[in-house]
Amino acid sequence: MHHLLTYHYTADYLERRGAYRNVHIAKAWQAQAQGLLLLAGAVGDPPDRAVYVFDVPSTAPIEAFVQDDPYYQNGLVARYEIQPWTTVVGKDAKTPIRPT
Repeated sequence: MHHLLTYHYTADYLERRGAYRNVHIAKAWQAQAQGLLLLAGAVGDPPDRAVYVFDVPSTAPIEAFVQDDPYYQNGLVARYEIQPWTTVVGKDAKTPIRPT
């Protein structure tokens, strides 16, 4: 099942991320290599949040990702949300629906 993880960044995120960015990005690529994370990236200009697309059967691996993320550990994430995402269109949709 697809899930969306949304990080809502603090107002000073851009000023503070430098010290943690390499480890944060490395952990995201590691999750991608393990087949858990499909896509991730910042949203906004300037960015005020990020969205991650996970393909996992439960939220447990996403919670583990958040807890181990230096952005979260060091207070760059004001809050986060994990939501199931019912994908219906596209070659990778988990519950494809076609017109009749």
